[in-house]
Amino acid sequence: MLDKGYVQVYTGNGKGKTTAAFGLVLRTICAGNKAFVGQFMKGQSYSELKAMEYLPGLQIEQFGDVEFLHGKPTEKDFEMAQRGIKRMDEIITRGEHDVVVFDEINTTLFFGLLKVEQVLEVLKKKPETMEVILTGRYAPEEIIEFANLVTEMKDIKHYFNEGVMARTGIEN
Repeated sequence: MLDKGYVQVYTGNGKGKTTAAFGLVLRTICAGNKAFVGQFMKGQSYSELKAMEYLPGLQIEQFGDVEFLHGKPTEKDFEMAQRGIKRMDEIITRGEHDVVVFDEINTTLFFGLLKVEQVLEVLKKKPETMEVILTGRYAPEEIIEFANLVTEMKDIKHYFNEGVMARTGIEN
């Protein structure tokens, strides 16, 4: 258990926000702690979902469709986001995890699937010893102000722009 937990935000257009969060998750589990990752807007079969088989103390749940949202959200997108924030509220309130990740929550807010006030309401329930990480592009100013640590990933060069698609074990 941590002595003191903080709220971290990983945002920006560069690669590595979810990867950084999972690095912290790995570190905390290896220290004997428990972690929960709620993946908003994700329903795809990412490689990291297999981590639960190897890392006792890790729990991952997805609150998204198989197809990542591009364009106008559907009613199902809204429903899944609401289910996700309700579940994250339960996780935060129970306080059984040392690290809790709201993966892609900032992008969820950008698309209007949730309201910033909903997320802040849940974050205010964070136990003193819990570390919380929020990932995703377009972090709103209110989230940045609330956080204790904010890191912006900056896209300088990316092979995706040369036609390289997501590779299993690296981006997926």
